[in-house]
Amino acid sequence: MSVPKICVVGSSNVDLIAKIPRLPKMGETLLGRYFHMSCGGKGANQAVMAGKLGARISIVTKVGRDHLGEIIRKNYEEMRVDPQYIFTSDETSSGVAPILVDDEGRNLLVYIPGANMLLSPEDVEGAVEPIAAADVLVCQLEIPLESSRRALQIGREKGVRTVFNPAPAQGLSRELLELCDVVIPNETETEIITGMPVESEQQIAAAGSRMREMGCAVVIVTMGHRGVMLVSPEGTQHIPAEKADAVDTTGAGDAFVGSFAYFLAQGRSLEECVRRANRIAAYTVARVGTQVSFPWAHEIADLLR
Repeated sequence: MSVPKICVVGSSNVDLIAKIPRLPKMGETLLGRYFHMSCGGKGANQAVMAGKLGARISIVTKVGRDHLGEIIRKNYEEMRVDPQYIFTSDETSSGVAPILVDDEGRNLLVYIPGANMLLSPEDVEGAVEPIAAADVLVCQLEIPLESSRRALQIGREKGVRTVFNPAPAQGLSRELLELCDVVIPNETETEIITGMPVESEQQIAAAGSRMREMGCAVVIVTMGHRGVMLVSPEGTQHIPAEKADAVDTTGAGDAFVGSFAYFLAQGRSLEECVRRANRIAAYTVARVGTQVSFPWAHEIADLLR
């Protein structure tokens, strides 16, 4: 089997993670257990996850000309992600995300996008080569919408399979959704995009079908401990989550998207891609952090066998 090639167009930032006993009340000061700094951003996380599994990864992103930007670049090199299309801005800082994680693994996150929001459609057009060469293109919404749209357009023009993680959620046009082979929202994002309730599995399935009517081919709704709802032309299927003792759920959704893209690029069926991605997401929530909790392929060979 050839090495899968994946291009990710998306965000890069540094995560500032504070472990606390519980989430604070308004105005309350809590004594934290410890602090951890690591690289993150949806685009970066998804790229690193696929790269750790063995994909050949290109990232199209933008950082500030600052110390955080240097940390991000070095991390990509260490994670074997091609840094050729990391653009630099002199106008603002690199992206950063302070995150609070409590003892139950729940988290509160504030995202300050910085240079990510200056990744322009023109920048994306300058990265046609890695997009066209990819088996799968992955996009999200922590960069300007028009930049993600341009990437998806190029992917469609070049015959590349497109995976879209619509987070943070916003209203999306049919024009954009029609550029997506697979859309992977969570429950909240599904509700915002469709305007439909998502309390029950039946409601989530209906909302997924509605999203397909809005233009995309396949919808995969991630539901945390409830598993995944796969809605495709072949029908609707609920795939249960893998059992896990959650310590930190930060980045689990990105681990799912990145690993799903990897298995999709291998040519596996949608159901098999989802089941394998579920196992990897469950593995990550039992460890603290984002990218540092993502496993290398050799660590989970038995898990995926």
